[in-house]
Amino acid sequence: MRYPSIDLMRTVAICLMVIVHFVENLSGQKSYPWLPTGFAAPIFTFLSGISYSLWLNSQRSHGATEELISKRTVRRGLFLLGVGFAFNILVWMPDDTYNWDVLTFVGSAWLFLGFVRDLPAIVSVSICVMVFVFSPVMRVVADYPAYWTTGYFDCDMELSQVSLGFLVTGYFPFFPWIILPLAGYLIGQRMLVDGTDPPPSFHWLALAGASLMGVAWLSVRFRDQTPAVVQKHLLKGWTMFPPSPEYLLTTMGFVLLVFSLLHQWIDRNPRFQVHRAFAVTAASFSQHAFTMYLLHHVVHLWPLWIYGVIAGHDATHYWQTGTSLGTALTLAILFLVVAALFLRWMDRTNTPGMESLMRWLCD
Repeated sequence: MRYPSIDLMRTVAICLMVIVHFVENLSGQKSYPWLPTGFAAPIFTFLSGISYSLWLNSQRSHGATEELISKRTVRRGLFLLGVGFAFNILVWMPDDTYNWDVLTFVGSAWLFLGFVRDLPAIVSVSICVMVFVFSPVMRVVADYPAYWTTGYFDCDMELSQVSLGFLVTGYFPFFPWIILPLAGYLIGQRMLVDGTDPPPSFHWLALAGASLMGVAWLSVRFRDQTPAVVQKHLLKGWTMFPPSPEYLLTTMGFVLLVFSLLHQWIDRNPRFQVHRAFAVTAASFSQHAFTMYLLHHVVHLWPLWIYGVIAGHDATHYWQTGTSLGTALTLAILFLVVAALFLRWMDRTNTPGMESLMRWLCD
């Protein structure tokens, strides 16, 4: 079953991702208040947990055994990890093989969800709380700033540093990012259940989301009144690298609130009619989110690398200096328009994307 609310959220995440990446990677601009940095990844990772829940229910409804589901989960997780490493090498550079980006994280998250899928909800919630509490401590122990001295994640090709990158210090480390897909899985398992009468209430979810955002606001508001050690190691303000408690609370609250409201207003409201063209476009973006993630990087980064080499420089010479802000934003919007047409062509002609390849290989 398709949920228009999920399609809409994933489409919004794709648009935010494209705009932010084009602007940051092409022009180097990061400080504009209107630039929606920091929201696309939480939406994607939260929805990856929702997706695993829906996929799991589909597998069970079609008679797949628990053993078969486990095998397919492992294959999918390893596929995402493998594509993630190939993406790091071919799109970024071999030096960034172990930067632990979104794809490698989502792959590890699927493996983890497959392992904990039958745990009692209270245990999974406790895991989320413990990860949230101990992740800042783990960053202190691992000396997180030592891996970001140049403004981006950089580690030596040593097992200890690569492992710490995966767990704590990388771009999207397992701790604390696993909170979002695990929360998405729990919500999908308990709220997106067909045939229940009355259907599960989403009011508590909206209240929980608003409460988390309120706590985050209070943390930011009164940060200056806390001890210096708290400001240095815990309440660091709005930072995605590292993902501060304020950032996690805000983005988690945001996705919970938005998901609950959209599900109530769109999925459960028979009087709500989404314009067909808009619904089809959102469904296309949502179904091909994996393909879009890879494609938009290739489209805007490879020309920079190629031009840098042709001009006689290092391949990354024009990274973040290649265009002006206006040009980068224009190219991002143009890409989204062309991508919408391209994805509709893929749907009409049944042209396979990365999603089809994953299903073919893993299911």
